Amino acid sequence: MAGRTTALSLDARRRGGGLEVDSFYHLGDTPMEGKLCTGLGCFAARGLNLQRWNLAVGQQPRVYCLGRCFSAPSCSDDPEEPLIEVRCRRPIILEGMADGSIRSLAGYGGYRALAMAREMGAKGVLDEIDRSQLRGRGGAGFPAGRKWRSVFEQPDPVKYVVANADEGDHGSYIDKTVIEYAPHRLLEAMAIAALAVGAAKGIVYLRKEYPLAFHRLVAAVDEARSAGLLGEAFDVEIVVGRGSYVCGEETSLLNSIEHRRPEVRVRPPYPTESGLFGKPTLVSNVETLSNAPWIIQNGGDAYAAMGFSRSRGTKAISLSSLFNRPGVYEIEFGMSLRTIVEELGGGLKTGSLKALIVGGPLAGLIHPSELDVRFGFEEMQAIGASVGHGGIV
Repeated sequence: MAGRTTALSLDARRRGGGLEVDSFYHLGDTPMEGKLCTGLGCFAARGLNLQRWNLAVGQQPRVYCLGRCFSAPSCSDDPEEPLIEVRCRRPIILEGMADGSIRSLAGYGGYRALAMAREMGAKGVLDEIDRSQLRGRGGAGFPAGRKWRSVFEQPDPVKYVVANADEGDHGSYIDKTVIEYAPHRLLEAMAIAALAVGAAKGIVYLRKEYPLAFHRLVAAVDEARSAGLLGEAFDVEIVVGRGSYVCGEETSLLNSIEHRRPEVRVRPPYPTESGLFGKPTLVSNVETLSNAPWIIQNGGDAYAAMGFSRSRGTKAISLSSLFNRPGVYEIEFGMSLRTIVEELGGGLKTGSLKALIVGGPLAGLIHPSELDVRFGFEEMQAIGASVGHGGIV
């Protein structure tokens, strides 16, 4: 069974190839063992271990984010694990993850939300996602209900659900943590989404720099298949990237799965209309999808009761190693950046704060005078910043 999980078996993926495709990737078949990171989080923290940073700079090919920003400057072989802490009223994404007890299917407790979704039917599931006011957690903040419903409304009998696990924004290791500590939460969420939009096939596009996440996800898929939770009505396969930042963008990611040049597609048409292999496709990042089981079990209204303004529910954030308490935290939208920096992060290990980067370098720098801004989509945009994926350097 594990062999079925390790590579996408669609014949169309084998089309093309060659230098015009391979040249877009910088890692290829490079093994990840013993690799040092030269990502932005590690650059910012280079003073904590200058010798390791200098070795990383000389390493070829360079690796730009291992998703170990909590121990930056990091090495892929470090045994340290991130702090995982819930700092909201009702945990959703990080629920049960802190002690590692829900990595297996037995610990996770079965797919109860999926059973409920089957009873509700596609339209019932879509209604709950709409009520939740869930917005995409990958950076754009697009309403999830509108995206799901757009795929549902397409008449094509062949549809796909794609989980974007190529979180390339430096400082972000949220999706990696979810997959490593709660892989069945993602798989159940994908099955719920597939039921809602009418898809029979799911694909996880996983960042190559996350080998542990890959192994744990393979084990979870095999467990779910053996239990009859995946396989016939809906199945999931895994595609591992080869090192390309642009594949974090959804249409480049789809091209990569098809083994085409991973370039951004012109839109429209959008993936919901013409996505993977020209079929209607729901593409969402891991955290966005992973909200679905809780919403189905507790109701969209309960989800929307958390958060503030137009940013409802909770958000996972990841703090880099320059904080005294680096790790993954689940918070409600509306918490101030100052609270995140000073209370959750415990301030900085060394020196004074000069700036924050939230959600990747494209979001710009946040000055210390702006720390009283509340963490929300529109509120961050108002200061020229972004919620992004939630990584904080």
